[in-house]
Amino acid sequence: MLTEQKFNQQTTNKQDQLMEKLNIHLYGYLSDNYGVLLHDNASGKTACIDTGDAKATLTELENLGWNLDEIWVTHHHADHTAGVAEVKSATGATVIGPATKPQPIKSTDKTVAGGDTLSFAGRQVNVIHTPGHTLDMINFHLPDEKILFSGDTLFTLGCGRLFEGTAEQMHESLSTLMSLPGDTKVYSSHEYTIANAKFALSVDPDNTTLKKRFEHVKQLVSSGQATIPSTVADELETNPFVRANDTAIRTHLNMTDDSEVDVFAEIRRRKDHF
Repeated sequence: MLTEQKFNQQTTNKQDQLMEKLNIHLYGYLSDNYGVLLHDNASGKTACIDTGDAKATLTELENLGWNLDEIWVTHHHADHTAGVAEVKSATGATVIGPATKPQPIKSTDKTVAGGDTLSFAGRQVNVIHTPGHTLDMINFHLPDEKILFSGDTLFTLGCGRLFEGTAEQMHESLSTLMSLPGDTKVYSSHEYTIANAKFALSVDPDNTTLKKRFEHVKQLVSSGQATIPSTVADELETNPFVRANDTAIRTHLNMTDDSEVDVFAEIRRRKDHF
């Protein structure tokens, strides 16, 4: 029987070996979007998470010398889908998108829903449905590598606006993501972190961990570095949108006896007008 120490070491070694074979390339496009290319070194397979700018995606692929096999679409908004048809035409990639369709996503070859599982270069990819920002929003989770591509559901220190879904739906979606292991790396789709941090301090002003994180975020941005990925553990400590049960936040909002959904809705309302 393995001791706990040996088991943990073997688990860590397995994750390290998997990550050695996996390249995650982050690039910016439009004003504040992030695109991600996922490349398996052993097989040469490459996936792209969303593509709102075809030129940016194709340029990154050319510079890296990678051939694109799949495009994973998180939701229908144009800043995530405007380049899908052109990139598909240029690369022959298979487009995988959400089964729920408030608006059709052109060029989709395969649809997936929450609870579905994909295989990418022999790796398991779990599809998580996270309605709130939109009704069709899906996230892609690689459990063995502990990686989450969260689209516009969960941001570093923030969450997406409620364009189509309800506060109850978004709260439940965020709770689902927060149930993932704490060391899961979260790749979100926008660089909003400075604004998110300033708002977070307005509703959670006594959080010393948040204050320290804000200073670190400012250093990253000032040096031209991305503020993602984050981790689930980071967000649980400092992101007010996933802390609706926190006593200090509830006291600050004068909502000590309100439901978590109502507290979340008030935090979202305040951010919308911040």
